[in-house]
Amino acid sequence: MLVPKGIDDGAVRALPVALALNLGLVLLWGMQHSVMARKGFKERWTRVVPAHTERATFCLASSVALMVVMLGWAPTGGIVWQLESPIARTAVIGLQAAGWILLLAASHEIDHYELFGLKQPFYAMKGKAIPKPEFQTKRIYRFVRHPIQTGIFIGMWAAPTMSASHLMFAGLMTVYILVGLYFEERDLVRQFGQRYLRYQREVPRLLPWKAPQTSRLAGDAQSEKGERSNR
Repeated sequence: MLVPKGIDDGAVRALPVALALNLGLVLLWGMQHSVMARKGFKERWTRVVPAHTERATFCLASSVALMVVMLGWAPTGGIVWQLESPIARTAVIGLQAAGWILLLAASHEIDHYELFGLKQPFYAMKGKAIPKPEFQTKRIYRFVRHPIQTGIFIGMWAAPTMSASHLMFAGLMTVYILVGLYFEERDLVRQFGQRYLRYQREVPRLLPWKAPQTSRLAGDAQSEKGERSNR
């Protein structure tokens, strides 16, 4: 909607060619996204840019890289599934919208102004130190550890018409996100130790398949803020 290029727009490529080109694009975005999110890179990067602009430059670079993916995406022909019933199509579109709303709600829970790098410069302008990431359980994060990624999955896969190009994008990005979550959780264990290990045991990663435990350790949630992207 309201974009210059859709996922099925452009010259249609043979499946092997489209897969090779699109895999390269996703790897390019993934490398930028994951490398810049690592602690070691941040420590070196903040020798070049002020610390209070690190998150904003990360978000800017990620947006540019994702734009390259979108503009360079090579479509391949074919429809995997297509719902004909207006009721079914409306229901799936509603589910897709719910996924994107979940993403926004989850980013708000961990302070999306800090997540996008907007709050840190204001602290610097006021001469205040940037608050350290806290570890706390808030609403959505009592049910799943990574609701942002859950929202992305719903938004990508809940499609009333699933073209081969859309399926390729959803599949490649799903693999990347799952790999990225492995490294993100490893970083969170290093940062928060036993508190995060307990959180892992008590709260599902992506699907809310069990009720939150009332005995959970106080302050047990995703507010890594500087680590989230979206990855």
